[in-house]
Amino acid sequence: MNSTLKWLIAAGIIFVIFLSFYGMFKGFYNTSIELQQGAKTSWGNVESSYQRRNDLIGNLVQTVQGAANFEKSTLTAVIEARAKATAVTIDPSKVTPAQLEAFQKSQTGVSSALSRLMVSVEKYPDLKANENFLRLQAELEGTENRIKTARDRYNASVEPYNVHILSFPNSFINSFIGHFTELPYFKSDPGAEKAPTVKFDFK
Repeated sequence: MNSTLKWLIAAGIIFVIFLSFYGMFKGFYNTSIELQQGAKTSWGNVESSYQRRNDLIGNLVQTVQGAANFEKSTLTAVIEARAKATAVTIDPSKVTPAQLEAFQKSQTGVSSALSRLMVSVEKYPDLKANENFLRLQAELEGTENRIKTARDRYNASVEPYNVHILSFPNSFINSFIGHFTELPYFKSDPGAEKAPTVKFDFK
């Protein structure tokens, strides 16, 4: 009888320990998924903002192409930079610092080419007065602000996720699961705090 009781007590203790560990793993996993999905949603907004810029650039190129003798090399640089940027795709749940750096570099190339295009427009008074061009210029300004906001929100959503999976005991639990990895942050390039110049002096 005593032997049976001892086994029941031991089984009960093991069961309680199992439930405790199960609860810890379940809580860690579910919270990690929730925070990871938040980061993925924020990344989707980043991509959406950049896609909006790419669409506007396509319309801008078409408008500028209509200007007589406009520099073809400048247009080509914008088109090529845009094509390179759209070719860089990222899985936000598995993004590495190197992948994010490549993505950011390609988008910086678009900003640089776009800035050169806008400066070139100064030589074309008729183009500067084109209503369609002026509308696209204003939309681009707004889009650059959207991009900055989306990137900031992505960084803000990555922080609680990284803290959650890297802090103890979650890091210990994750070492067994091996499913969740640290997500990188957007880092500003020198001068990246300023949106590409798209304003002109019409005097």
